[in-house]
Amino acid sequence: MTNSIGPQAHNGRVFLDPAHSITGLPARTVGDFWQWAYSDVLSNRNRSIFAEYLVGVALESVESPRVEWDSVDLRYRDAKIEVKSAADGPISNGDPAKLHFSIRKSTSMEPAEGEAGGEAARFVDVYVFCHYLEHAEERTDPLDAAAWDFYVVSTKTLNAKFGEAKSIALGSLQRLAKACKFDALRARVDAAVTRMD
Repeated sequence: MTNSIGPQAHNGRVFLDPAHSITGLPARTVGDFWQWAYSDVLSNRNRSIFAEYLVGVALESVESPRVEWDSVDLRYRDAKIEVKSAADGPISNGDPAKLHFSIRKSTSMEPAEGEAGGEAARFVDVYVFCHYLEHAEERTDPLDAAAWDFYVVSTKTLNAKFGEAKSIALGSLQRLAKACKFDALRARVDAAVTRMD
């Protein structure tokens, strides 16, 4: 008996069905694995991927599965989008000076070859910084899109204001861009992309 992962292929990548059974593991499904591996949405890695998903949904750019180590997080219109995330917690305790986002330059990554190369730069057109606001543990719900603030900044602006900087504090970001909520995110990205033209 074959255990096909289904016909949902997009651009050579496949959306897995959460109900798909795992061969050799009786009564276990892909959904069971996801629940086990990704339930802690606030862990750094999962929060980053969830933030990418939120931005992708806002931009209607989640029609194919995410590519790990892709050269950009999202593609929208003809723009390359980088998504960064941070969450309040015990360290920052709501202090914008203590919460940082990475804006480190990198070398180009080609996932097909799995190799980086070239001079370090910021290879995207627009950054979307996603800030999960709640730091009181008893009220945390990162799956509530309204609990996030989004800041949209062009790479041109980041390069001009922060040059070789490896990170940006939330306080500096708040002086650079006005926060928006999920329902206004697409319009903010559209405006940033239009200014590139």
